[in-house]
Amino acid sequence: MNRILEILEDTYRGAVPELHFDSPFELLVAVILSAQCTDKRVNQVTKNLFPITPENIIRLGQARLEEIIHPCGFFRSKAEHILQAAQIIIDKYGGNVPSTFDELITLPGVGRKTANVVLSVAFDTPALAVDTHVFRVANRLKLAEGKTPLEVELGLQKIIPREKWSAAHHWLIYHGRNICTARKPKCNICPLNKLCPSFCR
Repeated sequence: MNRILEILEDTYRGAVPELHFDSPFELLVAVILSAQCTDKRVNQVTKNLFPITPENIIRLGQARLEEIIHPCGFFRSKAEHILQAAQIIIDKYGGNVPSTFDELITLPGVGRKTANVVLSVAFDTPALAVDTHVFRVANRLKLAEGKTPLEVELGLQKIIPREKWSAAHHWLIYHGRNICTARKPKCNICPLNKLCPSFCR
């Protein structure tokens, strides 16, 4: 297991988020938009939305926001959540995105994954966000087996040093996107194929 983590670290050292943003609020919006949507699509959409602040997204309004984010899917609920979160950030946090997990998950549209991404990327706080890629790779490699993202998150926290949680999140995402894909994983070129318990030899 330690060797698997070492190879992931060596392979994806320096991996960074693929979402484009220039502020914690823009990151929050981008991660909300990324649900059931690719980062590439989100980046295309946010070109027409950013730069943005909680105050000017409120002025944008529901209809115009829906129009802009329509390509991301689930645009009505995402627009509603973003607007509600922006209003709470203005009213309760003086226009600044809160920087604790417990505060973040009170915002509409923000679950564990989104909160952990914002903590990790925007506030440099160790966190392990479990998206579909992290969930799949952790289970296939048997790094952390679980039926829910929370089970996988807690399992990964036990085997990865806290100071590497944020980096490990990116190792697992990049591996899941590029090698250990949901369909037709590229096992033959995987740097872990000699160690992977799911590799079909």
